Amino acid sequence: MAFPHRPDAPELPDFSMLKRLARDQLIYLLEQQHEVDKLYKVENKPALSSSEQLCFLVRPRIKNMRYIASLVNADKLAGRTRKYKVIFSPQKFYACEMVLEEEGIYGDVSCDEWAFSLLPLDVDLLSMELPEFFRDYFLEGDQRWINTVAQALHLLSTLYGPFPNCYGIGRCAKMAYELWRNLEEEEDGETKGRRPEIGHIFLLDRDVDFVTALCSQVVYEGLVDDTFRIKCGSVDFGPEVTSSDKSLKVLLNADDKVFNEIRNEHFSNVFGFLSQKARNLQAQYDRRRGMDIKQMKNFVSQELKGLKQEHRLLSLHIGACESIMKKKTKQDFQELIKTEHALLEGFNIRESTSYIEEHIDRQVSPIESLRLMCLLSITENGLIPKDYRSLKTQYLQSYGPEHLLTFSNLRRAGLLTEQAPGDTLTAVESKVSKLVTDKAAGKITDAFSSLAKRSNFRAISKKLNLIPRVDGEYDLKVPRDMAYVFSGAYVPLSCRIIEQVLERRSWQGLDEVVRLLNCSDFAFTDMTKEDKASSESLRLILVVFLGGCTFSEISALRFLGREKGYRFIFLTTAVTNSARLMEAMSEVKA
Repeated sequence: MAFPHRPDAPELPDFSMLKRLARDQLIYLLEQQHEVDKLYKVENKPALSSSEQLCFLVRPRIKNMRYIASLVNADKLAGRTRKYKVIFSPQKFYACEMVLEEEGIYGDVSCDEWAFSLLPLDVDLLSMELPEFFRDYFLEGDQRWINTVAQALHLLSTLYGPFPNCYGIGRCAKMAYELWRNLEEEEDGETKGRRPEIGHIFLLDRDVDFVTALCSQVVYEGLVDDTFRIKCGSVDFGPEVTSSDKSLKVLLNADDKVFNEIRNEHFSNVFGFLSQKARNLQAQYDRRRGMDIKQMKNFVSQELKGLKQEHRLLSLHIGACESIMKKKTKQDFQELIKTEHALLEGFNIRESTSYIEEHIDRQVSPIESLRLMCLLSITENGLIPKDYRSLKTQYLQSYGPEHLLTFSNLRRAGLLTEQAPGDTLTAVESKVSKLVTDKAAGKITDAFSSLAKRSNFRAISKKLNLIPRVDGEYDLKVPRDMAYVFSGAYVPLSCRIIEQVLERRSWQGLDEVVRLLNCSDFAFTDMTKEDKASSESLRLILVVFLGGCTFSEISALRFLGREKGYRFIFLTTAVTNSARLMEAMSEVKA
């Protein structure tokens, strides 16, 4: 059931060094290692502490500065003097210092930086835990975090580099790559002469593929994230999962042996696997019956603890599955998936639109309704004006006029757009748009500049064969390709791009795809001589998602790695899903 890696699969680097580095730096910044009196969460209420000094460990956000200023100014009013230290993580921004100055407390606080930008969530997953990156960059055009990404890549390159082959696609990817290269040149020689541990690095912007992130997830780890929200690699399972009156925080990673075997599986296979596992476990317990005293002693000292732990984990994951099933049955998950598949394939668009209208009218969920509208818009190259106005009106009537600004955000980000009159992609226009790439046809380029704003999903899907043509049923027990992460209906675009570029070791032959992705100026390859890179390191690939990646994409690439003898390592600004994407764009906070 789990994806056993081929015997010749390369070893993953040890990322525990990143944790040690971060811990040592924090201890150095705090100066006193053990004199922490009390920890308070930064939130809008006073920290009732009698300590003579307060230390704030915060993200560089304006609202955090206002909170700190309110505490310091309250102390001043009360005539109280103490020391204040602000530690920004992962970096300090000028805008934050400006706020401290505006509030009149800049001289009262000392500021430091804790460059903790890489959190190992699992053996193959690093997260920068910057969920705000998506909105800041892809909506606001704020480039402040790009330097943080470059610094993180520089750290990885210093520890595990150099990286002989670099590929990337997207405006943000290109900027991050160029900044990182500048840092490497400034400290030239640090990685020279070293044997690379990681052979390839691939940088990809989230807006290159919004479709995958908007789809409902059906692999187990993705479903757990969609249903319960995985935060920093752990999940809170409520009483409905734990079968008690308590909630339980559970770490979800490769150390959880039960989870590790089902995390990448299509949900339809998970129950069968867990019940088989329960039977095997019972059989191991039953072995006690025929044991003599010596065997029983061995069993208790060597096996019993492991079996009890496995039993506890098994109960939790069975409880989680039952809870997911209840929720999905209630919201008629099958009908929802059928609509999504129809949108991906371009069939029954009127029926799908009616389904979305019904979804809005029944007020199922403002976030879910938005997601479906965005999926319809991107797969159809924008909504025809009549549909756009009608869906928008129904949505605002159903969920409230306060959502009006959200529509503006979605439009700016290219997630929910309206076709210009006469803007449907006719066969003639398709042919003419091909001419646009021809230098000789420069004169007509302006007339078709609107094409550049298109998602072009249908054309890309056809070019890259994203919708598999299958005779008969798609066997989800024995997946044939990455499409299994969406029940065999769709290969994630982001993962297909990575697969194709790695096969070619360049963007050669993908010019049309790059043009359709509106990334002609932002697809790059940088290859150095591979004489120092071992064949093992050349099968290790670091994929960097700027703006977030989903567990479905991670599962798909793990599958691809198993098939091709690669191992993928993931670095993401944050783990995301469709709801987080919509919430980041929403002006109405839940």
